[in-house]
Amino acid sequence: MILVYILIALAVIIIGFIVVVAMQPAEFRIVRTGTISAPTSAVFAEVNDFHKWQAWSPWEKLDPALKRTYEGSSVGTGAIYSWVGNKKVGEGRMTIIESRPSDLIRIKLEFLKPFKATNTTDFSFKPEGNQTVVTWDMTGKNNFIAKAFCMFMNMDKMVGGDFEKGLANMKSVVEALHKK
Repeated sequence: MILVYILIALAVIIIGFIVVVAMQPAEFRIVRTGTISAPTSAVFAEVNDFHKWQAWSPWEKLDPALKRTYEGSSVGTGAIYSWVGNKKVGEGRMTIIESRPSDLIRIKLEFLKPFKATNTTDFSFKPEGNQTVVTWDMTGKNNFIAKAFCMFMNMDKMVGGDFEKGLANMKSVVEALHKK
């Protein structure tokens, strides 16, 4: 009889967990902003060319043996960057799907490993005097597993922290180039 009560309690807990997970937000958005002392065109150029990402991307240094492939346009709309790396960087592909000079770059971000996901990443650029305000924004949809994962891991802090590092690296790179 006690076993029946234990099984009923376990079933209630599992069903409750499933309901709570299902009620989590279906979409997410992670946003970080940084200010760089350089013209908007210089900052835009750093993001619009995937070849330049090695200098500032927070993920590039996580795998010294990272394999990179570039396809399509060399810069701007149609440029494609694919990577295959260790478990810290996984495998995926980015495609610039919109590029408006000194204004916006929109990227289709496809993760293949360790999990599959497709997100949209935007970089927007706003001049403020001698500086440029850069906003790095990623949006996407949470499937059931992602919803459950987000209950235990704060994705905004995790990925947002990487965005902050990337923006700080970009600031260093662009400001050093701009002073020359």
